[in-house]
Amino acid sequence: MIHLQIEERLRTAIAAVLPDAPASAASLRPCADPKFGDYQNTALMSAAKERKINPRQLAADVAARLDLAEWCEAPEVAGAGFLNFRLKPEAVAAALKLPLDGPPLFVSPATKPRTIVIDFSSPNVAKPMHVGHIRSTALGDSLARVMRLLGHRVITDNHIGDWGTQFGLLTIGWKRHLDAEALERDALGEMERLYKQVNAASEADPSIREAARQELVKLQDGDPENLGIWKRMIALSQGQFDTVYGRLGVRFDHTLGESFYNPQLKSVVQELKDKGIAQDSQGAVCVFSDGTMLQKEDPFLVQKEGEWVANPVLIQKADGAANYATTDLATLAYRWDTWHPDEIVYVTDGRQQLHFRQIFATWRRWYPERVDAVKLAHVWFGSILGEDNKPFKTRSGETVRLTGLLDEAEQRAFESVTLKNPALAETERRHIARMVGIGSVKYADLSPNRQSDYVFSWDKMLSLQGNTAPYLQYAHARVRSIFRKAGQQSSAAPVDLHLGHPDELSLAKHLLKFGITLEAVCAEYRPNYLCLYLYELAGHMARFWESCPVLKAEGIEKVSRLWLCELSGRVLKQGLDLLGIEAPEQM
Repeated sequence: MIHLQIEERLRTAIAAVLPDAPASAASLRPCADPKFGDYQNTALMSAAKERKINPRQLAADVAARLDLAEWCEAPEVAGAGFLNFRLKPEAVAAALKLPLDGPPLFVSPATKPRTIVIDFSSPNVAKPMHVGHIRSTALGDSLARVMRLLGHRVITDNHIGDWGTQFGLLTIGWKRHLDAEALERDALGEMERLYKQVNAASEADPSIREAARQELVKLQDGDPENLGIWKRMIALSQGQFDTVYGRLGVRFDHTLGESFYNPQLKSVVQELKDKGIAQDSQGAVCVFSDGTMLQKEDPFLVQKEGEWVANPVLIQKADGAANYATTDLATLAYRWDTWHPDEIVYVTDGRQQLHFRQIFATWRRWYPERVDAVKLAHVWFGSILGEDNKPFKTRSGETVRLTGLLDEAEQRAFESVTLKNPALAETERRHIARMVGIGSVKYADLSPNRQSDYVFSWDKMLSLQGNTAPYLQYAHARVRSIFRKAGQQSSAAPVDLHLGHPDELSLAKHLLKFGITLEAVCAEYRPNYLCLYLYELAGHMARFWESCPVLKAEGIEKVSRLWLCELSGRVLKQGLDLLGIEAPEQM
């Protein structure tokens, strides 16, 4: 890839001028504004500032040693020390003359593949998946897809909530109030009803709470009846989870719930105590600050009334029970011992930021020798809001079920497809509606900055205009329409491109930035970078079609433009697939 070749030359030039500069000083990124060029280096400025030398002079010295004439115009030094690179049209054309049956287009596999564990989705047993699960599921799945395409070994794990105090209440509800017919119709709905009924009753009657505790103890001790009920709850829940994941096109390598780690919990607590990391506190066991971090960065401290006070993480309750922190530490240890990952990524909502800061800090103290061996990342996201800017709920104030949301998305998409293309057979319209409806929901989640809240809007997400899934899907369908009208399936062989029109050249250059965009997605865990790239790609395609007629062209010009359509369609389809979104042949 051109950007990698430029980076290699840049790395050599930097080493000649600044021998101790890190390899990352040569990294490139696409220019935000094409008027400044196609690629830009900003990392060199950081290297200069760290060494207290003039960034602009350093950039000029490096540029003087660069020989990029086969790909670029002379590099330009700009601003405080930017290096801008502008590709030559002939180099772009040569880079696009490549076979279609090789590696993914414009993507270079990682030179040092990593083993990455991604923990995402994580629904709770006996509860229906709700709208909040779509963010973790879509984000985690997209990151896994991108990382795999880049050549990394990715292990996905759905850490479901299948243990805890709620199962005592659920067991009472199951034994006393179960509606077998309702369970058959909607297992998760019936289990949710049981939980709500018994939980409400327990708040008014302490004896029910005590009975639930006893049922939980029996379950923990392996009572056959309670164990059988619990296993049935898991099986029924997993069946409905799998149905949702099937609709979303999401698969997991492992589904290891909280209960899987129960045998390790006592030893985790004991080992942390033996190492002096955890200590007894009012009958419980906690991890406190060890004083090695700055107070404002220490997750085990919190500021109250102008003073820093203890904010420990509880790893064993006073009654001897474990909790989420204990399980997460056991999970970390298991993942390390089993898969020896270079990186472990947790995709959850932003409310768990403190929890994971404490877990990661505890892990570093538990296994200091592994601090540099594995990167721990909490990829957190904001909330989904209704159009009133409050948490997205049903009109009655209930949590929005994910199955209902997907049903409505498909139905709304079906009505839209029927309005625009009524001549299509209903089965085909249903097929397209499924791709558009599910894709719209996913894209609405993936396209914003993940750390921002976003407003859920049916009209916006299903629109054929703007940064939406239907807009991108329509662009792909339009490519396929061009080839149908041309009487051919595709352009099978690479050709010499003629990039005489500015819109042809702009589209071609944008295609070359696909790989570097995916590298940024992987490095910063931000699929919205890919969404923006695809939206801009669709815009380039639209301008190209407007100013450069494809089917009306003749000779080599027509062949060249068809090849550009072929490459654009393939990159668009690949990009949508990395978001977990299907690309229709027609709409």
